[in-house]
Formats: sequence, structure tokens, C-alpha cells
Amino acid sequence: MKTITLPDDLNLNSALSIEIYDYESTQEISKQEIVLNKNTFSFLQEGTKEVFFDNSSYAINNSQFLLMKSGHCLMTEKLSNVQEYYKSILLFFSNEAVLKFIRKFELRQTDSNAFYSTYSFHYDSFIKRFANSLLDISKLSKSIQKHILDAKFEEIMLYLIEFNGVDFLYSLISDGDNQNQKFIQTIESNQLNKLTIKELSFLSNMSVSTFKREFEKHFHNSPSKWFQEKRLEHAAFLLKNKSKRSSDIFEEIGYENLSNFIQAFKVKFGMTPKQYQSN
Repeated sequence: MKTITLPDDLNLNSALSIEIYDYESTQEISKQEIVLNKNTFSFLQEGTKEVFFDNSSYAINNSQFLLMKSGHCLMTEKLSNVQEYYKSILLFFSNEAVLKFIRKFELRQTDSNAFYSTYSFHYDSFIKRFANSLLDISKLSKSIQKHILDAKFEEIMLYLIEFNGVDFLYSLISDGDNQNQKFIQTIESNQLNKLTIKELSFLSNMSVSTFKREFEKHFHNSPSKWFQEKRLEHAAFLLKNKSKRSSDIFEEIGYENLSNFIQAFKVKFGMTPKQYQSN
């Protein structure tokens, strides 16, 4: 599967630091490898979207929209059952635009260290009007767009800060210079997401061989064995605390059939899932 780089592959032919793209598709994609060269708002209009980043993941419908930090992600897009197409208004913006905004409004960072690569927000009437206004702006000349988009960028950021604080804004420009910490965070955040080694390698911006080597150095186990352990532990939690049945969860845990799940569970815990529940 070819990796898509955005916004470069959209052929916008623009040097603007803030850009709009009205994206529509009748083709679904599943865990497409995406490199975002700019931070991106995805104002979802039709269909559903799922994204996996190094430290966060979201599945949304068109009652929500996403803010995504530049970097590597996996993206799934499914068509609307009603309209039978996928539509999202994309607003790309650079780190320079963020820094300029922070300086202009003299914003101060909080003490929070909980920075994430993507955030989900719910639409309200203001945001819906804002997203629709971007479509009108996209039809204007590039020279006019530049001036209007500077103001529109400030508008959406000030509105989100009013209700969500500034942490999401500083997440966009956090450099994450501790690569070991970032690698571990990528693994732990996605331990239940059933991603392949190749997909996790992409999120970590590594080759598969480098990923495996780094994984064993940090976790002292092979990826396949470590993930199996974590998913079986999660299965035990669901059985004991959520009163789930094996038949309800074996696919969620990553097993193709029930008998394989029961056998693996018995090897780890020394008893069947049913015995574990009643113990």
C-alpha cells in the first residue's frame, strides 16, 4: 500500500501556511498509511473516520471532527450509509501558524504534560457554520484566501481554547525529543488496537527490522508474545469485571476462532475462561 503524504499529494499548488481542501471519495480505505506534513483539522461531513497515532486513536462519525498533529498515522474512512460517499473539509496549517498565534495572543502553557497527537471535538452550531464557511473561502483567489484564512484560523483556535483550554494547542508544537519515551508510548497506547507489526513500525517511523530490535530492547520480549500477553490480560479483565463471555470477546482480543482463544487463555492462566470467571 502506497503511503500518502498530505497535503502534498493533493496538488494544491499553494505555498500558503493555511490551506483548505474539500475532500470527497466513493472509495473506502482501511488503515491507510498517512504522513501529515502539516497539522490538520478534519471537519467530517459524511461517513465515519478512524485514526491511529503514536499516542492516541479515535473513531468518529459526522457528529465530531478531529484535530491531528503533523506526523505519521493510520487512517480508515468508511462511506455514509445514507449518501454512500465520504466527505471531509480539511484545514491544513503549519507549526509556524501556531507559534504566530500563541505569540499574538500571549498564551501561556499550563503545567500539564498530557500532550496527544490527535483530539476529537463535537460539533455545535458555531463549528458547523465555521466548517461551511471554509467551502466558500476555498472558491476565492489564493491571494484573498491567504488574508481570510489567517483570520479564520484565529477564529477556530480562540473558540476551541474558550471551552478546552490551551493544552491541545501546545500539543501541536511539542517536539517529543525523547525518542525512547515516544516509542514506548506508541506501543502502550496501541496495545489493544490489533495493529500489525508493519503498521506499528510506520507509526514509530521505523523499518520493521529496527522496530523489532527496539521492541525487544525495551520490552524484553518479541512483539507477538508481548501483545498476546496484554490482550489476554485484557480478556481476563473483561471476563471478571464486565461479565463478558468468551464468545463475545475472542475476536476483539485478536483470535480468529473461539477454541484458539480458550486454549491460549488456559496456557496463560492455568484454567479456562469459564473457570476463571467462577474462581
